Amino acid sequence: MISDVVIVGAGIVGAACARALAVAGVRVTVLERGAAASGTSAKGEGNLLVSDKGPGAELDLAVYASSLWPTLVAELADELGPGFPSLEYERKGGLVVATTDAGAEPLLAFASTQREVGVDARAVSVTDALALEPWLNPAITAAVHYPDDAQVQPVIAAEALLASARRHGAIVRTGVTVTGAIRAGSGAPAGDPSGRITGVTTTEADVRADAVLIAAGPWSGEVAGTMGVRLPVKPRRGMVLVTTRMPHRVFHKVYDGDYFGATQSSDAALQTSSVVESTAAGTVLLGSSREQVGFDERLRVDVIREVAGKALRLFPFLADASIMRTYGGFRPFMPDHLPVIGEDHRAPGLWHASGHEGAGIGLSLATAELLVAAMLDTPSPLDAAPFGLDRASLARHLSPESEEAA
Repeated sequence: MISDVVIVGAGIVGAACARALAVAGVRVTVLERGAAASGTSAKGEGNLLVSDKGPGAELDLAVYASSLWPTLVAELADELGPGFPSLEYERKGGLVVATTDAGAEPLLAFASTQREVGVDARAVSVTDALALEPWLNPAITAAVHYPDDAQVQPVIAAEALLASARRHGAIVRTGVTVTGAIRAGSGAPAGDPSGRITGVTTTEADVRADAVLIAAGPWSGEVAGTMGVRLPVKPRRGMVLVTTRMPHRVFHKVYDGDYFGATQSSDAALQTSSVVESTAAGTVLLGSSREQVGFDERLRVDVIREVAGKALRLFPFLADASIMRTYGGFRPFMPDHLPVIGEDHRAPGLWHASGHEGAGIGLSLATAELLVAAMLDTPSPLDAAPFGLDRASLARHLSPESEEAA
C-alpha cells in the first residue's frame, strides 16, 4: 500500500490531521492498534479551553483553535447528515474561582495577563458569580468568567473527523500495530538507518509513504522508539468521577484557580484540583487529578476521595450526589508543557503531533492546520517554531543519556 502520509494514531489529534490532509487532497492512511478514539480521547472531558493557559504559544494556539470549532461543527453536521450523532458542542463558558483569601489575588492577576493578549477574561464579583452559578459555594473569594470556554463530546468528535476524512479518500485501519520505520537514503537500500523514513512496518502489511506522522498521544514515545528516535512524551494519569443524572445545576465549566498550577507542574506526585461541569446527558463530571505512574491503570481510592472532597468546596450540594462510575486516562505529558507539532529534525520524513497533555481535544484542529501548512509548504496561521522538536527547551530531553531516558 502506498500513501502520501501515514498517520499513527486515531485519537482526535490524528483524526483532525487526517481530515485536514485529506480535504487538502493528500492520500492518507491512518493506522491504530486499538479501536479509533479509544485511548486518551475516550478518557477526557472534552474541554475546549482558553482559561487555563497563560500568555504564550500555547494560549495563541488555543485562541486560534477556539475560533475553528464552531465552523468545524457546522461543516461536519452538514457533511455527515442528521443520522450522525451530535458532537454536543456547547460554548458554555468557564468560571474560575478562588476558594481562599490567598488565592484571590493570583487568580485576578493571571486573568489580567490574559486580557493583555486579547483573551475575554472577565473578573466578576462574588454576587455576579453566584448569578452565573446559583449552586456555587458562596464562600468563594474571587471569580473570573471566560465566555469562550467550550465543551465537545470527544469520542463523537474524533469519529466524525475520521468519517469526514474517509469521505475525502482517507483509509482508516484499526487493529494494526506499527512495529518500525521503512528507510531509504539517496541511493541507499531500504532499511538503511541513516536514510529518510519512507513508510512503516506493521503487524500486517508494510505501508509506504512520503511522510509518517506520529499522533499516538502518550504512546507516541513508544512509537518513536520503534523508529529509532527519542521523543520525551510520558503518560500523566488523570481520573474523573461521573455522577448519576440529576437536574441541571452546574451551567459552566467551573474550577478552582489552582488547576492552572497543576497543569503546569512537572511534579510526578499526585496533584488534584477542583473541576466540575455538567454534560448534555445530565451527569456531572468531577476532576481533576494528575500523577506520573507510568501506564498503571489500577483504581486508586485515595485519588477518588481527594477529587470528590475538593469538588465539594465548589458545590456543596454534591454531597448528596451518587457517583455512577470513575475512569482514568493518560495524558501525553511533555517536560516543557508544549506540544510537538512538525517534522523531526533528526529523521527526515518523520513528523509529530503529540504532547498536548490535557489540551489535545481543544487544540486538535489548530494542530492539524499547522501541520498541513508545514507539510504542504503553505502559509501557516500561526508561528509554528515554538512547537518544533528542535526548540531549546527540549534539547536536553532528546538525548538517550538524559535523565528521562532512565
